Amino acid sequence: MGMWVGMGRKARRSYGFDEVALVPGELTINPDDVDTSCELGGLKLQVPIMASSMDGVVDVDFAIAMGKLGGIAVLHLEGVATRYDNPEEAIERIINCDITESTKVIQDVYSRPIKKELIKKRISQIKAAGAPAVVSCNPQVADEFGPIARDAGCDIFAVQSTVISTNHESSRYKPLDIHKFCKDMKIPVFLGNCVDYRVVLDLMETGCQGIFVGIGPGTACTSRGVLGIGVPQITATCDSAAARDFYFKKTGRYVSIITDGGMATGGDVCKAFAAGADAVMLGNAFARSKESPGKGYHWGMAMPHPSLPRGTRIKVGTSGTLEEILFGPAQTDDGTQNLVGALATSMGNLGAHNISEMQLVKMIIAPSIQTEGKVYQTAQRVGMRKR
Repeated sequence: MGMWVGMGRKARRSYGFDEVALVPGELTINPDDVDTSCELGGLKLQVPIMASSMDGVVDVDFAIAMGKLGGIAVLHLEGVATRYDNPEEAIERIINCDITESTKVIQDVYSRPIKKELIKKRISQIKAAGAPAVVSCNPQVADEFGPIARDAGCDIFAVQSTVISTNHESSRYKPLDIHKFCKDMKIPVFLGNCVDYRVVLDLMETGCQGIFVGIGPGTACTSRGVLGIGVPQITATCDSAAARDFYFKKTGRYVSIITDGGMATGGDVCKAFAAGADAVMLGNAFARSKESPGKGYHWGMAMPHPSLPRGTRIKVGTSGTLEEILFGPAQTDDGTQNLVGALATSMGNLGAHNISEMQLVKMIIAPSIQTEGKVYQTAQRVGMRKR
């Protein structure tokens, strides 16, 4: 499989969002009659979209607002919300510093130790408001933080790192036993991130209920440049969905696939579902909302790494409310608002009644889809060519 890239060396061609397009068929449906809902970890959601666990995107108030609108926002347990009694002050330091000092400032902000009592407090705040409490942390602290979050009423616990696997080796610490962790938690556990068919199958064997797909596609992430690793999201999602379907046929247990990162517009979101995603996770899109704590800025959670930061502070500005970004009415012409409406309209045009049918629509390789007939948009920096 693959093409020759040199003597004795083959590489497989992979595809991203801008290289494919979706093909309408013989049926169209009124968008009002399609069902965009999904189920994740036993939660029935009207919005199949998760807000990424970045401090510039999700805080307690944002998680509550997202939950009330029918979606999920993931709060990072290693972020400022659990390091500071008043996390707003820490956020202000980050967003007000000079860009040349941002990495140093962020590293300093995150050097404050985590307060375990704040884990319980933040989850309790979200639950008290009637929103689903979904939190994340890296594998090294999952055994420590997981039971605290579970006992506080957490609905879903995510274990996320730049790359995750069931076979991790370290001479410096004891790796997380993911099989045991998923069993002992007694609540749904999601794992990420990965991009490989075989790895997805291995992760599903742990008993997890969801898997995040994506290594380095986010706008604030620099893993692909710093580490040289990653797979374009269309191919990564297709491979992971294939593993999900094989595992379901084999065991009868369905494990959700969440495409995480790399989506800037409603069209990208639609393509992620067509590639096989059960839900998507977005950061950049929600960083633009008036409710986001970063006030138009966001940064990756790998950025504070003391020796190898893999991220940067990104300014995206504020374009509208969270409700406008999810449901409209859109105030912009670039596809970054009314994401759920875009998904419903795309599903209607493609003849998909629900997400399961959306996963089966026709897809073509179409690198000219972004440029064909768009010369005037490019010249005027509007619509699709605004980015």
